[in-house]
Amino acid sequence: MSILVVGSVAYDDITSPSGSVKNILGGAATYFSLAASYFTKVRVVAVVGDDFGPEQERVFHKRGIDTRGIERAKGKTFRWGGSYFDNLNEAKTDFTDLNVFETFQPRIPQEYEDTEFLFLANIQPTLQANVRRKMNGVRLTGCDTMNYWIKGTPRELAETLKLVDVLLINDTEAKMLAGETNLPRAAQKILAMGPKALVIKHGEYGATIFFREGAFGIGRHPFRAPALPIDEVKDPTGAGDSFAGGFMGYLASQEEVNREVLKRALFYGGVMGSFAVERFGTERLQSLNREEIDARFQIFRELTHLE
Repeated sequence: MSILVVGSVAYDDITSPSGSVKNILGGAATYFSLAASYFTKVRVVAVVGDDFGPEQERVFHKRGIDTRGIERAKGKTFRWGGSYFDNLNEAKTDFTDLNVFETFQPRIPQEYEDTEFLFLANIQPTLQANVRRKMNGVRLTGCDTMNYWIKGTPRELAETLKLVDVLLINDTEAKMLAGETNLPRAAQKILAMGPKALVIKHGEYGATIFFREGAFGIGRHPFRAPALPIDEVKDPTGAGDSFAGGFMGYLASQEEVNREVLKRALFYGGVMGSFAVERFGTERLQSLNREEIDARFQIFRELTHLE
């Protein structure tokens, strides 16, 4: 089965205790698509500038990712710079240059209209909603957002949440979105806004999935998956997008999506996020193989006694 991701392709400058790099390929759609490509066919809708060349395109093509939806525009590709110091869970943004991404209007190629799974990466909520309405034949839609949209465009975000099946956000974003400091109560408020399931990412502490009553089966009890201890975190950038790629990619590889499959997808999300942080940028995601992924998933199973 295929999955379509709509989001950003970018160049990043990153500094962490492990060193510094400049102009490396990044962006939410890039991390997501590379991670998801180990499970299913991936299609990308994004925009890049004149500085996006054959070398960057090969990163996608080597993983069999369909880039017909990447628009070329005059100007420079979206650029972001960030630094990690004492807290590797949070980057200090040094600069954000939206460039061609500032006027991004997602265009869905006709060849993508039969896509069965859709992921709306972190872009303006109205754009997310427009894409979802165009892709009205998808089986399942996942979505990401951030504090900028939660604070700045709450009405637009509320309309988008009515259209998605699974929302993936972190602890802080969940509490902000719900206006609630207690995480379980925040989760129930968010589920009442529309999603059938809510995945809350806890960074180095794993992730929890909450279900709306009656969605994906019987019951509403949440499920928690821990994070895998990593010897050295070189670059946390893109870990959440890689988690989403592993999570959604695994779902798209399954004949049925039920609660047990969603629980297992949490672990595959954690696996892909754990690989992403081992090197700068997307380097580790580019060099993986499925055997490494399954071996790390097995470690998760042994740690948690997952059936």
